[in-house]
Amino acid sequence: MSNNTGNTLLAIIAGSAIGAALGILYAPDKGEITRKRIADKANETKDHLTENAITLKDRVASSIASEKQSLDHRVESLVSDVSYKTEDVITTLEKKLSELKAKNKKLQKTS
Repeated sequence: MSNNTGNTLLAIIAGSAIGAALGILYAPDKGEITRKRIADKANETKDHLTENAITLKDRVASSIASEKQSLDHRVESLVSDVSYKTEDVITTLEKKLSELKAKNKKLQKTS
């Protein structure tokens, strides 16, 4: 989760709490009306937080999928590079072996 998203979520929660408190302090009503307003505000905040949580979850899932795809591509590239280097090493070793066999034949003829 990015730091910016966490800060935004914290600001939303703090703003909702402050707004609810100020609303109660500056507009006192009967207890029943105040409780209803608090409940309504709490429900609004809950709905807003739920929406933000779903959005955040989707972003994280998308980011993870993107990173996995990128990692898969890098692994495939690495395996391909290693494969080519292995082929080069094998080719070089086969050449050296062929040269050594040729030298060995010469040495056997001279003996």
